[in-house]
Amino acid sequence: HLQARSLTGTQRKVLVRHFRCLLKERKITAGSKFDRMATRKKVLLKVIILGDSGVGKTSLMNQYVNKKFSNQYKATIGADFLTKEVMVDDRIVTMQIWDTAGQERFQSLGVAFYRGADCCVLVFDVTSPTSFKDLDSWRDEFLIQASPRDPDNFPFVVLGNKIDLENRAVSAKRAQQWGQLKNNIPYFETSAKEAINVEQAFQTIAKNALAQESEVELYNEFPDQIKLTGEQKSSATDACSC
Repeated sequence: HLQARSLTGTQRKVLVRHFRCLLKERKITAGSKFDRMATRKKVLLKVIILGDSGVGKTSLMNQYVNKKFSNQYKATIGADFLTKEVMVDDRIVTMQIWDTAGQERFQSLGVAFYRGADCCVLVFDVTSPTSFKDLDSWRDEFLIQASPRDPDNFPFVVLGNKIDLENRAVSAKRAQQWGQLKNNIPYFETSAKEAINVEQAFQTIAKNALAQESEVELYNEFPDQIKLTGEQKSSATDACSC
């Protein structure tokens, strides 16, 4: 028996495809009533925002949820969250966006806080090289604490905030290259103050989080201890053409 996290990327794709076929068959046999209920089902997505203190995590969240911005800086103590209901791929999605303190003394908030996250947003200040350099430690901290099933493919999104300021120190190209080296993490340049790219960034965050949630549901539907041999792998590839 192999745990799902030990499968190779190719094996994982084969299994996911096979499971999706099984789910599709199950939905068909359940009838149209089941399909209508599944379509109306609300989904709760947990999104965690990480980054150094003062990069604009709270401002980005408030701009997206409340369409408000304040010039008065007030450090977040521990963690707080806001919710927003959005439509993603014809599904009603409630985003639970967790804003975290960037201070070092709050960096380890505990396993319970990170677990169950569907997407992690890494934020840095384009005028602060240190906040950009610290993205590595924030990403590593999340992967250690959250222990996602498939860490290599867990959805991250990077936001380079405060592009409205003139004293820029981190180029877009440098940030994009960092994301590409981390399994092609999407990168957005944002301004919470001017509401630049905030909506677009969170649309991508919601879409990627929903895809992650759907995959978790898929593995929960079918036990992840699967006997995988060469013969089974090839037969799984050919078993379904949907």
